[in-house]
Amino acid sequence: QEQLVESGGGSVQAGGSLTLTCTYSPIDYNKAWFRQAPGKEREGVASINVDAVTRYADSVKGRFTISKDSGKSILELQMNSLKPEDTGMYYCASSSLSESWSFPFSAKRYNYWGQGTQVTVSS
Repeated sequence: QEQLVESGGGSVQAGGSLTLTCTYSPIDYNKAWFRQAPGKEREGVASINVDAVTRYADSVKGRFTISKDSGKSILELQMNSLKPEDTGMYYCASSSLSESWSFPFSAKRYNYWGQGTQVTVSS
């Protein structure tokens, strides 16, 4: 059973930066960051597999960076050049399912979730 706890959300102006942190149980599964805006479906923004290979949604490519420190069991999402459309609840997710890397942004492929941290970007 993996436990995930996010932190680091907040309110920033457009163009600003935030770093989200997720602490997790020392289990090396594929991991990802998802976000959900009010009235919208949860969408994957960045993922990282057990070999530290990363993938990004087109909407955040070049602005967000996902990384992990396996020794400290910490997952991070560095977010730069933030836009109002980046606003939402951000969730850390982990998957024990091997298929998750074939579908890195499919929420149903992730079986462990944190409680979320709110990010608000104002124009």
